Amino acid sequence: MLDVTPIHEGWILRHDGAALPATVPGCVHTDLLAAGIIPDPFLGRGETEVAWVGRRDWMYETTLAPEPGGHEQTDLVFDGLDTVAEVRLDGRLLGAVRNMHRSHRFDVTGLSGRLSVHFRSAYGEAEAVRGRLGERPNAYPQPFQYLRKMACSFGWDWGPTLVTAGIWKPVRLEHWTTARIARVRPLVTVEQGVGRVELHVEVERSRVEAGLTLSARVGGFEATVDVAGTCAVVRVDVPDADLWWPRGYGEQPLYEVELTLSDADGPLHSWRRRVGFRTVGLDRREDEHGSGFTFVVNGERLFARGVNWIPDDVLPSRITRERYRTRLAQAADAGVDLVRVWGGGLYESEDFYDACDELGLLVWQDFPFACAAYPEEQPLRGEVEAEARENVVRLMPHPSLVLWNGNNENLWGFKDWDWEGRLAGDSWGEGYYLGLLPRVVAELDPTRPYTAGSPWSGSWDHHPNDPAHGTHHSWEVWNREDYADYRLEVPRFVAEFGWQAPPAYATLRRALPGEVLAPGSPGMLHHQKADDGNGKLVRGLARHFAVPEQGFTEADFDRWHYLTQVNQVRAVAAGIEHWRSHWPVCAGTVLWQLNDCWPVTSWAAIDGDGREKPLHHELKRLYADLLLTLRPRPDGLVLAAVNQSAEPWACRAVLRRMSVEGGVVAETVVELAAGARAVADLRVPEELAPVGPKEFLVADADGSRGGTPGAGRSRALHFPVADREIPYPRPRFDVSVAAPGQVTVTAHTLVRDLLLQADRLSPSASADRGLVTLLPGEQVTIGVRGWETLGDPDAETVRSALYCVEPAR
Repeated sequence: MLDVTPIHEGWILRHDGAALPATVPGCVHTDLLAAGIIPDPFLGRGETEVAWVGRRDWMYETTLAPEPGGHEQTDLVFDGLDTVAEVRLDGRLLGAVRNMHRSHRFDVTGLSGRLSVHFRSAYGEAEAVRGRLGERPNAYPQPFQYLRKMACSFGWDWGPTLVTAGIWKPVRLEHWTTARIARVRPLVTVEQGVGRVELHVEVERSRVEAGLTLSARVGGFEATVDVAGTCAVVRVDVPDADLWWPRGYGEQPLYEVELTLSDADGPLHSWRRRVGFRTVGLDRREDEHGSGFTFVVNGERLFARGVNWIPDDVLPSRITRERYRTRLAQAADAGVDLVRVWGGGLYESEDFYDACDELGLLVWQDFPFACAAYPEEQPLRGEVEAEARENVVRLMPHPSLVLWNGNNENLWGFKDWDWEGRLAGDSWGEGYYLGLLPRVVAELDPTRPYTAGSPWSGSWDHHPNDPAHGTHHSWEVWNREDYADYRLEVPRFVAEFGWQAPPAYATLRRALPGEVLAPGSPGMLHHQKADDGNGKLVRGLARHFAVPEQGFTEADFDRWHYLTQVNQVRAVAAGIEHWRSHWPVCAGTVLWQLNDCWPVTSWAAIDGDGREKPLHHELKRLYADLLLTLRPRPDGLVLAAVNQSAEPWACRAVLRRMSVEGGVVAETVVELAAGARAVADLRVPEELAPVGPKEFLVADADGSRGGTPGAGRSRALHFPVADREIPYPRPRFDVSVAAPGQVTVTAHTLVRDLLLQADRLSPSASADRGLVTLLPGEQVTIGVRGWETLGDPDAETVRSALYCVEPAR
C-alpha cells in the first residue's frame, strides 16, 4: 500500500543569519511571532510595525531523510505553498511554484538531503508581473491581481495588510509501488430514488504492464472494473438512497465511499470520501418581474438564508478543524442555510466543507477573483486553469456545495467603476468568467450550476447589478443612503448587503490594550478599514438617533458603541424583513458578512475574537422559519406572515396600537393563513395605524402549523418615526439574578432594544440573546454563559452591563 510520511518536524526559518524554529503548516508571520521577533499585528497598531515582513524573501529548510526501502517511487507533496517559491533538494531545483491555491508534487525517488523552500516576496513578484503585462484597475491600492494568492492578505475594507509567505498546508512524502490513484472525480446523482456514484479515476503507474483493478463500495453496494491504461470509470448504484437536505428541510445522511486500487498481489492505494445524494439546480427563467435566481434542491424551491464568509483568520494556517466547526455551527444556530465563500479569499480546507455537509449548510463557492481587473495572459492564465481543475475535482464529493461562481464584483466593476476606458482593450478577466471557468465546470462537474459572477444579471443585455435580473449587491445603502431605502427595490436575489458595527467591548479591550476607547482614538481608527467608515456610522446614526458626543469619555464611547450595534441590527432587519416578505420574487439574502479575520469594526455578525454581536442573535429571528413583520408599503401598512416551513401556518394575530407611555389606543384580532413555503399579507386597518411620534404598533401571533396549536409566538413592531423624534419615557425596569447564569429583567415602562453586554462584566461571559423590546409589565430571562467567571455578581452589577434606547437628550 501507499505509505505516507508527514514532514512537519525539524523545519527552520532563516532570518538575518539566525535559524528560527518553524511550524509547518504555518507562515512567516506566525514563526516570527512565536520567536518574539515581531509584535502581535492584531494588537494596537502592530500591523504597521510588521509591514516589512511581506517585502522580504524567506527561506525554509529541513532535512529529508533517506527513504525506506521496498517502494519504487517517492513523491514529495506540498498541499499548499504561499505563494512564489523555488523548491530545492541539496541545491538541485525540484520546481518553481507560483500559486497559493493549488498543490505541488515532485518525484524525489532515491533522493535525500537538505530540503529548502525559498519564497520570493509576493510584492516583488506581483510588481514584476505588472511590469510585464501592464497596469490594471483595482478597487484597492495593492497589486493582488497579479498573482494567484489570497487577495485579502493585501488588506481590504475590513482586513489588515499582512502579506504572508510560507508552507501554509501539510507537506508529506508518499512512497508507492506499481501504481497509485492520481485523481478521482466523483459524479454523484440521484434519480427515482436510486443514488449513483460514478467515479472517474486517473491512475499513475510505475509499471505499465501491471494488471490493475479498481473496486468501489458505497452504502453496502460495490462494483469492480479492470484498468486499461491510466483511466477507468467505476459506477455504484445505491437503491432507495436517503436524500441529503439543507438544514431545515430534512436530514443530512452521508455515505462513505471507499475506492481501492489493486494488482494481483493485493491493494496498492485507497481513496475515501463521504458523499450525499441530492439534486441541485438554479432557476434563472424570465418572468414578469425580470429573470430569477432561485436555488432548487431535491425539487424544492427555497429562499436562501445566507451569509458571506471571509477567511476566518488573515493568517489562514492558524484555522483549525475545531474553529471551522465552531464558526459554522454559530451560523447554523442563527438560522443560516447558505454560506457564500467570497472570492477575495480561498478555496477552504476539507474541514470547512465537511462541517457544512454535516450541518446542512449549502455552499456557494466563488473562484478567487475579487474587485479588480485580472490579466488573462501568462503566467496567470495557466495557473488559473490548473487551480480551477484541481479544486473543482477536490470539492466535488461535498453535497453542501451547490454553486460555482466566477468572481466577486468584477463584471460590475468593468461596467461601473471606470475600468473600460482605462483598460483600453487590455484583458481584465472576462475570458475567465465567461469562457475558461464555465468550460472547466461543465467538463468536470456537470452536476452543479455555474454563474459568471456576483453580481451578475445573466448576460450583457442587462446591467450586471440590475436588481430585476440575477444576483444583486446592495451597497448604495450604507455607503450613501439610509437603510429605509431597502424598501425601494425587490431584487431577485440579494447576494451582498450589510451595515457596520464595532466588535464586542471585550474584543476591543484586548485589541487596544491601554488605550482610552473612543470612536476617533488612534487604535479605533486603525481597526476601522472602510473608507470613511466612522463617518458613515455617524451619518447612519444621525438619521435615527441623537448621536453621542465623539469625545474621549467612557460614557460617550459606551453610548456610541451600543447605538451602533442597534443600528446594525435595525438596518439588516429592515432589508431581510422586506425581501423575505416578497418571496418568491426575491429568492434569497446573503448578509455581508458572517465573520471577521481580526478584531475590527466591520459588517460582521461574529467579531474577530469569535464573540457574537447583537446582529448574530437578530438573525435567529430574521432567518427563522416563521417570521412576522410589519411593512410600510406605498398603499399602507401591511402585516406579513412569512412561512418557510413545510407546513401551513395559521396565525391569529393581535394588533395593538399603543402609546409610548404604555397605553393601548386601539386593538383588534386578525386571522392570517400562510401556506407552506409561502407568504400571507394583510392590510393593517387604518384605525390601527400609529399616528405621530407618540404611537407605535405591536403585532403578536400565536400560530399553529399543520393543525398543531401553540407553535410559538412571533412579534412585530412598527414605529412610524425615527427614534430621535420619539418622546420615550425614562426606562424603568427591575433586574434579578434568579439562578447562576440567569438574569431576569421586568419592565415597568416601554424598554426598547434592551441589551445585556455580559462581556463587560467578564471577557469570558456572553449572553444567549441580543436586543429585546419589552412592553410595560413584560419580562425576559437572559441566559449567561461563563457565569462562573463573573464572581457571582449582584443585580446592580449586572444592571451596569444593561443598555437600552433612552430619551433623546
